[in-house]
Amino acid sequence: MSKFTRREFIGSVAAASIIAKTTPAQKHSNKIDRFALVNRHNPVLNSFEIMSPLSVGNGEFAFTCDVTGLQTFPELYREKFPLCTMAQWGWHTIPRPEHLVGKELKLTEYDTYGRKVGYHTHTNTPEQKQLFDWLRQNPHRLHLGQIGLKLTKADGNEAKPEDIKNIEQKLDLWTGIITSKFEFEGKSVLIKTCADPIKDLIDVSIDSQLIFSGKLSVKISFPYGSPDMHATDWNSPEKHISQLIDSRIIRQLNNDKYSVGVFWQGKAQINEESKHLFLLKGNGKKLDFSVHFINPNDKNVALYASLGRTPKDSERFWKQFWTTGAAIDLSEIDDKRAQELERRIVLSQYLTAINCSGSLPPAETGLTTNSWYGKYHLEMHWWHAAQFALWNRLPMLEKSLDWYLKVLPSARERAKQQGYDGVRWAKMTAPDGRDSPSPIGPLLIWQQPHPIFYAELVYLTKPTKTTLKKFQQIVEETAKFMADFAVFDAKTNRYILGPPVIPAQENHPAKETWNPTYELEYWRYGLKKANQWRERLGLKREAKWDEIVVKLSKLPEKDGVYLAHENCPQTYTERNIDHPSMLAAFGVLNGEMVDKETMRRTLKKVMKEWNWADTWGWDYPMTAMTAAKLGETEIAIDALLLDTPKNHYEKNGHNYQRPNLPLYLPGNGGLLYAIAMMAGGWKNSPKGNAPGFPKNWKVKAENLNLWVLTEI
Repeated sequence: MSKFTRREFIGSVAAASIIAKTTPAQKHSNKIDRFALVNRHNPVLNSFEIMSPLSVGNGEFAFTCDVTGLQTFPELYREKFPLCTMAQWGWHTIPRPEHLVGKELKLTEYDTYGRKVGYHTHTNTPEQKQLFDWLRQNPHRLHLGQIGLKLTKADGNEAKPEDIKNIEQKLDLWTGIITSKFEFEGKSVLIKTCADPIKDLIDVSIDSQLIFSGKLSVKISFPYGSPDMHATDWNSPEKHISQLIDSRIIRQLNNDKYSVGVFWQGKAQINEESKHLFLLKGNGKKLDFSVHFINPNDKNVALYASLGRTPKDSERFWKQFWTTGAAIDLSEIDDKRAQELERRIVLSQYLTAINCSGSLPPAETGLTTNSWYGKYHLEMHWWHAAQFALWNRLPMLEKSLDWYLKVLPSARERAKQQGYDGVRWAKMTAPDGRDSPSPIGPLLIWQQPHPIFYAELVYLTKPTKTTLKKFQQIVEETAKFMADFAVFDAKTNRYILGPPVIPAQENHPAKETWNPTYELEYWRYGLKKANQWRERLGLKREAKWDEIVVKLSKLPEKDGVYLAHENCPQTYTERNIDHPSMLAAFGVLNGEMVDKETMRRTLKKVMKEWNWADTWGWDYPMTAMTAAKLGETEIAIDALLLDTPKNHYEKNGHNYQRPNLPLYLPGNGGLLYAIAMMAGGWKNSPKGNAPGFPKNWKVKAENLNLWVLTEI
């Protein structure tokens, strides 16, 4: 299919769907029963499974509950998998200590080819350490409010987890509704929980005789903010305000304000039980209510507009989600691993939709818990959300791209401060775009070409002048920094990246690292693509960008395999941990500078010798993509399903990493990107159905955005 033919279609997700339906790789597939596909993977819990709480949400807001359908026993989960209520706008800043007011964090200077460049990487005094930590931890994402049951036993004491019997909880993925059934002191309780598709609101329906008897009511309580994983400080009631006015609770934590609307159907009342704790009590057998967390920037919020409508709206939203995007069915495959892989694929679609499709780049744990204080790592944005474009859900990626335009001034100031042209994107940041201090983060560069990649995903799906103009500044300014960062070495007649630089495999010292393999290939891609954008806009190509592409250093290799970077010693004791990022040069990217046989040897060496227990969740799909492109399809499946602690997916679909990181959404998003590529193909991929899967796997795929897959 030619580019001319593709561009005759309207630039939209619908257009991509038309292309997908007429592409040879998919046209012979039988139609997938999507309802059956999704529903065979509905998570079901029959006990307090601490590592698998279920969530509802909409990309801007998420609510995570225990087996009661609410946050009734949060202390049980607090240190393992906290039950949080979070929204994209929900941030808190602890006031800067008085003795640090007006103080600036001193930069650590690194020699950069004869000039000094400063980075926020180290501290050398206790005061600087305090400032370093405060800047790193603030702002942090806020737990907006805890909503749980107050269950009172016959003896007057509140229920404990062991008092909850005959548990049966199911998340219906097709409707986005969690149904929770259990018994308490011989009485049944039925609770349905869902999130509004648009508002930051949960809707709850409770059916139990315990309501009428006064043994069941609803607790709504509010913590002070905390940078910890659970995002709560319950021991500082004097530091914040919770004021009930009618059915609206006004919240203030230092300079951060928001409000919470509580509304219900039928006879009920809400009262303040104690400071920051409110009780909602019903007078019948049923209690249907909604809790609306209100963005302080929303001036004209209709509090009661969703009352009684939310479950139906949720059903419509999720039905549309599952029926209009892509789908992949592995049920006809004999290999016993296929069922588990399909489960991960389905659940990852749900989890990335509610956590990674909002108006801001997502944190590693999305809106589920705090990771790195709830801040987002821009090098990970790709792993969360690039997959949306491939699954014909481009708007779920595009929504967050406007943020890059908003923080352009901050990124431009960062580059200018360091003596570079263009914009330098932060590594770890919050809504303001400010780079958080870190021994590692400020020296990373592989997030830099990402916005060009995102822009190309949008353009390939919507090839219009509007798209070109919208992203022109982002592409241009990003490329300017990339060109300025590359240093020309006259002796060797080549351009070099670093030092200082820390590669994607972060266990290499900045002063001793240059020409990391993945980053070299990505620099080539970014600068070539930026000049292509100039041509699309009718502008003259930038000659220097072309020169850098031609004279960029070769990918470093030794003993027949690619290295992490050019100065990577074979004796480096930790070189086989963290990300095997050299594989990304011919997995994530198409590897124009890659020698396939060298990469094949690298892949097999990594599979055999890498310390997989010391990796991260996205390393497995990254490895699978490289294997697939090399025709090593069995290795691709092996990589996706390697039995290691970092590649474990819980019942709720979350990718566990470690005790303070119970979920890791880049693993889910990376899996979806790899699966889409393996099923739909890539640039110059072999013909036939699902070229990245073993030939004996009967893969059924529908509606993948194949034009993007085969052009990106």
